[in-house]
Amino acid sequence: MLKWFKRKHKNASGEERTFQQVPIDSQVAPAAETVAYGVEEEEPRDGEATHENANDCCAPVASHTESPETASQQQKPYFKRLRDRLHQTRENFVTRVDRLVLGRKTIDADLLDDLEEVLITADLGVKTSQVLLRKVADKIERKELSNPERLRDHLREEIRNILAVPAAPWDPARHHPFVIMIIGVNGVGKTTTIGKLAHELKQTGLKVLLVAADTFRAAAIEQLELWGERVKVPVIRQKSGSDPSAVAFDAIDAAVTRDVDVVLIDTAGRMHTKVNLMEELKKVLRVIQKKMPGAPHEVLLVLDATTGQNALSQVRMFKQEMGITGLILTKLDGTAKGGIIVAVSEELQLPVRYIGIGERLDDLRPFDPEEFTRALF
Repeated sequence: MLKWFKRKHKNASGEERTFQQVPIDSQVAPAAETVAYGVEEEEPRDGEATHENANDCCAPVASHTESPETASQQQKPYFKRLRDRLHQTRENFVTRVDRLVLGRKTIDADLLDDLEEVLITADLGVKTSQVLLRKVADKIERKELSNPERLRDHLREEIRNILAVPAAPWDPARHHPFVIMIIGVNGVGKTTTIGKLAHELKQTGLKVLLVAADTFRAAAIEQLELWGERVKVPVIRQKSGSDPSAVAFDAIDAAVTRDVDVVLIDTAGRMHTKVNLMEELKKVLRVIQKKMPGAPHEVLLVLDATTGQNALSQVRMFKQEMGITGLILTKLDGTAKGGIIVAVSEELQLPVRYIGIGERLDDLRPFDPEEFTRALF
C-alpha cells in the first residue's frame, strides 16, 4: 500500500524546506518493510500504554518552536529534576562526605581513610577513588588545602574535570546521514532510550530514521514501531528472525534515498561475555562499514546505572570488541550507584553523551559535566 505525506525539515543553514515524500514502497530495497508516520497523525491519547513502561510513552512532547524565553524557563525545571533525581546518589556520596568533615579541624590520615571508604562504597571504584585521594593529598602537600570544610569543593572540582572527557563534539551535522549504532546488554533500556533519543534529535530540527535490527527478541520490532509512532519517526524493519545485518544494509539505502539526517540502529541485547553473540553484533558493524565507509559515525553503549561496578566490565568488553565511541547512562533516578559515571569516565576515558533521569519523554538529555556536578553537589 502506498502512503504519502508531507514533511518539513531544516537544512544546514536553518531554512525550512517542505517536500512531498515519495511512495514508501519505492524507497527501500525489496527485502525491507517500512513503517512511516506523518506529521499530521493524531497525537497519542493520555493514558495509552504502548511499552512495558507506560510512563515512558505517555510523557508530553515538548514543542520545538518555543521562544528563547520559554526555553530558558524550561531549563530551570530540568535542573531541579536532575538534582531531585540524583537524590539517592547524593545521599550515598556527597551527604556522607559532609557528615565526615563535620566538626573536623584538620585533614589527617584518619579522615582520608574514611573518605576512601565513602568513595569506594559510593561506586566510584577503587582505582578512581585512589586517583581522587592522590589529588587531594597533592593539594594538601602544596598547602592548597587544609580546611576539611573545603574538601567537598575540591572533590567537586576534581569530579567535574574527570567527567569532562576530551572528545569530539557531539555534532550529527558533520555527516549526512549521521549513522548511530546503539548497543548494550539485555535489560538496560536500549529501545526506550532510542525512542527518547529520536524525539530529542527531532526537536532540534533533524530528520530521523529508526532501524529495527533487533530481529530476535520477542516483540522488539513492534516495540520500536510503537516508539516510532509516538515520536512520529519512520521505522525500517523486516520480519522477525531476519538477518539484522540485512536490515541495517537496507536502512542505509533508505536513509540516502530519503535524505535523512540521523539513522538510529537498534540492535539485539548482547551479553558481553558471550563470544558468539558478540560476533553477530560485529557482523552488523562490518556490513554498515562496507555499505557506507566511515559509518557508523557513533557507536553508543547504553548502560544501566543501577548495575554499579558491573557496568565497568561491560564497557571494557564492548570497547575492545566494538570500538564504542560514547555512552548513554540510564536509570540514574532509581539508584544510589550513580557514582559509576565517574568511574567509567576516569578509567575508560569515554564521553557520556546522554543521561536518563526518569520516565518522561524529555528525561533523556545531553550530558553536561558542569550541570551534572552542580546537581550532584
